[in-house]
Formats: sequence, structure tokens, C-alpha cells
Amino acid sequence: MNKSIILSILFLSTIFFSFGQDAIPLDTVHLKMNTSSYIFEDFKGHKTIYFKGGTVGLKDISFLNGTIEYDIYLTKDRGFPGVYFRINDDDSEQFYIRPHQSGNPDANQATPVTNGLANWQFYFGPKYSFPHEYNFDAWTHVKIVVNNRQAQVFLDYSETPHLSWQLFHEPKAGGISFSGGLVRGFHIANIKVDQRTPVIQNFEPGTRESIENVIGEWTVSNKFEEKELENPQMISSLVSRLKWNNKIYVEEGVAANIARVIKIDGDVPGNTVFARLTITSDKDQVKLFDFGYSDRAQVFLNNKPIYKGTNRFRSRDYRYLGTIGLFDAVYLDLKKGKNTLLIAVSEDFGGWLVTGRFEDNQGIKVK
Repeated sequence: MNKSIILSILFLSTIFFSFGQDAIPLDTVHLKMNTSSYIFEDFKGHKTIYFKGGTVGLKDISFLNGTIEYDIYLTKDRGFPGVYFRINDDDSEQFYIRPHQSGNPDANQATPVTNGLANWQFYFGPKYSFPHEYNFDAWTHVKIVVNNRQAQVFLDYSETPHLSWQLFHEPKAGGISFSGGLVRGFHIANIKVDQRTPVIQNFEPGTRESIENVIGEWTVSNKFEEKELENPQMISSLVSRLKWNNKIYVEEGVAANIARVIKIDGDVPGNTVFARLTITSDKDQVKLFDFGYSDRAQVFLNNKPIYKGTNRFRSRDYRYLGTIGLFDAVYLDLKKGKNTLLIAVSEDFGGWLVTGRFEDNQGIKVK
């Protein structure tokens, strides 16, 4: 073989096997700053970036499969330091730590970001979080391993994964960024990205119990301002001028994600949509309808208001998370024939969600 070819192969092999192994330099040449404040400094034996809120992105990296590693100096301050990966426009995958929940079942979180909205009020429980006692005022090593639709997280050089989960979006190469703290911020060091496709081992994702008889499909309007619901006499007019071009479907047998089809932020104002069901009853009858939502809801049967409530974060006590579930119910006075059930769902953050069921669906058809 030609000597120059051999040298070329050796050179390319060296590049391939060292790719992503060195820590990414922490400077504005390699990082894209989108934070309220930041500083580069030597801290506790490492070159670090310390930042509050916002994100710090990696420039010129398109990540599909591989390994993301970094060290974070954890304090007891409330915050949500973590990493977004496969960022494509307003969709991404995310894993973050809740230091202030150390030892609790929700000490961390794996969740998708869909249309710019993180959905932790939907994707919660042991399938997406794990209890962990963090070491405070010390460095914590985080490793995220990604292959196709599978991901795992390892903390502090553990040989076995602390969490395995199925990724939420179709695999597509995208950006990487890191999220920081709130009041105090966090130091991050030793960011490494290895884009060689890893072998996933010990992949044992958690399970989740589905809701029996859950509604599988909803028709959704375009969005509007929540204040338009203030006058119940105008509901018929509001309903008639909206567009009804979107369908959402139950996920994991639990709830439907409105953010799949509606973007909460953007040029068009509004934080509310109607989720609609058509209920055909074989006679005049009263049926109990169990339902859930996030963050706030008003319910209308045949354009008449029958319920108003809130399920947002901290709405019911200081630790209430506003996660989705069948926490509310109304008795529906159904007339023989077609009835229209509308749930106006308003969103702040954490998950734009709706779910419902008839435990007894005898004598009705739902569409």
C-alpha cells in the first residue's frame, strides 16, 4: 500500500477515535451565550463557566448519537441545571437536576421540549425521574448516553445507569445547550461530546400505568386569549369564529399533549384552546365525566358553563406540582342525540394537557 495512503488512514483514524474526547474550551468562540449573566473563571480546581438562568449552547455541533459529559458544582439552591440535546427549532430532549429535591423521587427529570414547551407535568414519576442523594458543595459528574430512541444517564462515574428512557422525538441531529440555575447559578466544567455511536447496555426503562377508558382523541381549536372566556354569554360567538383543524391523541394511555399541535409562544397571541368532544347519547341521561388538565380549565356542555378550576403549579399547596391526572369530575346532563363538550385549557408552563374518561360509557358514543 502507498505510504501516503497509510499515513492518511492513520491520521483519519486518530481524528475519529479522539473526536469529542477533549473538553470543549469554555469561551465565547465555542459557546453561544443566552443567559442573564455569566463569567468564565477557575473554580475548585477546574476551568468553569458560571451562569444564571438561560442557556449556554455549543457552537458548530450537530448531535445525533453519542455521549455528553460534564461536571456541575451543586449547591442546595433551588435550580434546574441540565442539558438539552438534539435541539431542532423548538423541539429537543432534556435532562436536568433538581438539587433542592435531593433524595426525593423527583430529584431530576427527563422530558421532551415540544414546540418550545417543556412537558414535565406530563412526563413524571419513576419512568422519568429517580431518587438521588446529591453531594453538595462538590462536583457531580453527569454522563448522558444516546443511541437512536434510547437514552441513559449515569451520575458520578457509575457503571450502571441511574435512568434509562425512551426518547420522545424522532431521531434527528441537533444542537446541545446547558441550562443554569435561578438566583445563584451553577458552575459547569469539563464539557465533552463524543459522537461515536455508543452501545446501550442494561437498558431497562420504567413503566407507567395507563388510564382505563381514557379518551383517545380530541379536536382542538386554534389558540385565543384566556380573557375571552370571562363573559359566558359570548362563548357561542367565540366557538363559531375559531378554527378546528387540529387533532391530538392520547399518549402513554394517560393524556393528550396540546403542545404537539399548538405553539404557546410566538407571533400569535393566546394561551388557551378548546379541546372538543362530541358525545352522542341514546337518551336523556346524566353521566359522570372524570377529567384532568394543565394549567387551568373551563368546561362547557352545549356552550353552557359547568366548571371552572385550576391545576397549575402550586395552586393547591406549596408543593403541588400540577401534574396531569383524573383529579376532577363533572356530571354531564346529556340530551338525546349529539352533545358538544368543550374544555377550554389555558397554559402557563410545564405542560399543556388534557385527559378524560367515562368510567361508564354505556349508551353513549364519543368522537
